[in-house]
Amino acid sequence: MTTDEKYMYRCLQLADKGKGYVNSNPMVGAVIVHDGQIVGEGYHKKFGEPHAEANAINSVKNSLLLQESTLYVSLEPCTHYGKTPPCTELVISKKIPRVVVATRDPNPKVSGKGVQMMRDAGIKVTEGILNNEAKELNRVFFVNHLYERPYIILKWAQSNDGFIDHERSLFTKNAPAKISNEITEIIIHKLRTHVQGIMVGTNTVLMDNPKLTARKWFGKNPVRITIDKRNMIPSHSQIFNNDAKTIVFTENPDYHIKKENVKPIVIDFSSDTNTQIIKHLYTENIRSVLVEGGAQLLASFIAKNLWDEAYIEISTKILNKGTKAPHIQGDRIKIKQYLNSIQIHLKNKIS
Repeated sequence: MTTDEKYMYRCLQLADKGKGYVNSNPMVGAVIVHDGQIVGEGYHKKFGEPHAEANAINSVKNSLLLQESTLYVSLEPCTHYGKTPPCTELVISKKIPRVVVATRDPNPKVSGKGVQMMRDAGIKVTEGILNNEAKELNRVFFVNHLYERPYIILKWAQSNDGFIDHERSLFTKNAPAKISNEITEIIIHKLRTHVQGIMVGTNTVLMDNPKLTARKWFGKNPVRITIDKRNMIPSHSQIFNNDAKTIVFTENPDYHIKKENVKPIVIDFSSDTNTQIIKHLYTENIRSVLVEGGAQLLASFIAKNLWDEAYIEISTKILNKGTKAPHIQGDRIKIKQYLNSIQIHLKNKIS
């Protein structure tokens, strides 16, 4: 491992601390090194608050050291005014002589401009240190800007014989099959705090009446998303409670639920609904979506190749019959064992 890689790994460690708090901004970490010693660190802690570079610079007790230091940062410093001033201007004003960047920002407002501004100011800029690792950390941000759509994560739990539920219908009142265990439920609730939206289909809402919150982990509840083409979901459903905002895709311009936290969006159901949905969600500034079911909704995203990651829990339980689990193919990232089940994490080959 080179010296530059060592300090860049620290940047990535710091950046990861912002997971779930900086959406829809990227996770960024920064380290300032003087004479072989770290004299300042920072990361982007929360959306709208100072960026990693500013936090690292402000953490240096003796600001004169900045003129003899190297700044390591996991993403190219920004050049535009947003919630905060441009970090590139701050770096230049502090006369930092060398900057090491892991990867360029995919945002066209920034991409390459920050690096060029620093070089034009006489700063020595080194690029590409842990480039792949940095892109992987901010894969949501990169998909957002490269494809102009939310990052799509699929999730379901299935029995050992390949069913996600026993036989049920809208006319039966029996509860869904208990496939997940206590640990995997907590893990999924943690994942919910890392995304901005969570989506289920009409039948899932009607039969399971889910809350779709992250109540088993600390953090923000995602925006709840569902489909209600013909006003079938009752107004007393838990998806409409005040725990979070809810977006409903419908064909009815005068949707029957009239609440401040419920936003109906009209789409054309005779056309490609999945593409319409993700375009609207991107417009609503929802940059990551966890699709939790049911089988028909999950299968529709798989069929159109509109997914980036999938978390599949396979239990030891046997159901013998019921609703078949979706079929999916992707690059296997990891497998973890949790009590009586395993979780397989897949990544789409095109992401």
